[in-house]
Amino acid sequence: MRRLLITGSAMLATMAVAVDTTIANVALPQIQAGMSASREQVVWVLTSYLIASAIATPLSGWLASRYGRKMVMVASAAGFTIASAGCGLANSLTMLVVARFLQGACGAGLIPLSQAMLIDINPPERLGRAMAIYGVGTMFGPLIGPTLGGWLTDSFSWRWVFFVNLPLGVLSVTGMMLFMRNRREVAPARFDRFGFISLSVFLAALQLMLDRGQQLDWFDSTEVRIEAAVMALAGYQTMVHMFTTPDGFIRPRMFRDRNFGVGCMLSAAIGIISFAAIPMVTVMMEQLLGYSAMQTGMVSSPRGIGTLVSMMVVGRMIGRFDTRVFLIMGLTLTTIGLGMLAHLNLMTGQSSLLIAGAFQGLGSGLMMVPLSSMVFATLAPGYRNEGAALYALTRNIGASLGISYLQTVTFHNTAHVQARLVEAVRPDNPMLGFAMPALDFASPERLAMMSGAIMRQALMVAYSDSFWLLSLVAVAMMPVALLMRPPRGALIEPIAVME
Repeated sequence: MRRLLITGSAMLATMAVAVDTTIANVALPQIQAGMSASREQVVWVLTSYLIASAIATPLSGWLASRYGRKMVMVASAAGFTIASAGCGLANSLTMLVVARFLQGACGAGLIPLSQAMLIDINPPERLGRAMAIYGVGTMFGPLIGPTLGGWLTDSFSWRWVFFVNLPLGVLSVTGMMLFMRNRREVAPARFDRFGFISLSVFLAALQLMLDRGQQLDWFDSTEVRIEAAVMALAGYQTMVHMFTTPDGFIRPRMFRDRNFGVGCMLSAAIGIISFAAIPMVTVMMEQLLGYSAMQTGMVSSPRGIGTLVSMMVVGRMIGRFDTRVFLIMGLTLTTIGLGMLAHLNLMTGQSSLLIAGAFQGLGSGLMMVPLSSMVFATLAPGYRNEGAALYALTRNIGASLGISYLQTVTFHNTAHVQARLVEAVRPDNPMLGFAMPALDFASPERLAMMSGAIMRQALMVAYSDSFWLLSLVAVAMMPVALLMRPPRGALIEPIAVME
């Protein structure tokens, strides 16, 4: 019973943090209007959260080892709840951005530390179920975020996008304080100040470049070039320091574990093919197919249902079969779902989107649970806090890279396809006259309608190409998954002592 209460408390906090990564996106127009901000200014509501989360995620592992996991998780959940209240009460854009930064910094450690905690309190035979429960929070949260955010914004106001975290946060903090026991390492590693600063600068510059690059036309912008230079320099310093300093902030000895190293690579790939695909599909349905926020959420629901179902099923079956089989099955189902999305057109009905979403959801659940089980089954117990933080960080970086790259590719492909389609729109083209006999080249209204139709077709083709690219990434990860070793025996051992 105690294990169940601890799990529920941790997962409430994890769910709140996971939902918050996407819930604010749909409220940006209302926030922009309410704060009288420009489009470029209001984007900092998202950017500040992502930067703070990227910096604080690797720090959470060291803090848990030094001060105890319970203390760090309670402080993080309380800080996240208070920052959420600050976001909802903000009366200026500056206050909102500061509160979002604090929200990202406080919530960053909850997801990886919850995973490490679930591994510790569950015996080896229950590890698959524990990872399934963990996956429900991390995967289901981003799926319901846009739908929940749209409903709250339409029914109440954008402030409720943040106020919705308050009851979850209060319950989570109360549960963790009452039922968790504080655990810490006997001899925690020293704090590597230089390693942390160089890694933080690298992550902040990377996130800024990815978020601002699309708006500023990438390397045509001086700001983006500066961010890229800072990122490269900080990344070089981080790598050199990591391999030349004993007991640095990131200990390279962890990556000698084959499952952990390959698992982090696959985690980044899952961030690309699963998490980066969600905003693409959402934007496509709302802006291109004309779905409302609520309709988009309903059409997206099979993805969340499929994730829940597959996680629950695979959580009970892990240990009976080679774990890599489930991982390959998940990549296969994800590839099928992405391939179906690549075949969509402007006349596609909802049934195709529902089926494609179901395949994606089933695939995501089949990937996350076995991958997490294999990554931590062979990792030395002393690296568990730090490993959980880095494992979550690689997924977040993969998602950020995927979203930014896909936006850029889609934008350039749209311009290319539009230019090719416009070449055929001329009075002497007999096919155009046959297809649109009422088109009058002397009418500005008719030409505007034709221009809009061409843009929509070009954007649909660009989305199709992007989904094909994601499916190729999923296929390329299949042989990589075979490099992992399936766990055998009771490999999960206690890592800490009671205080």
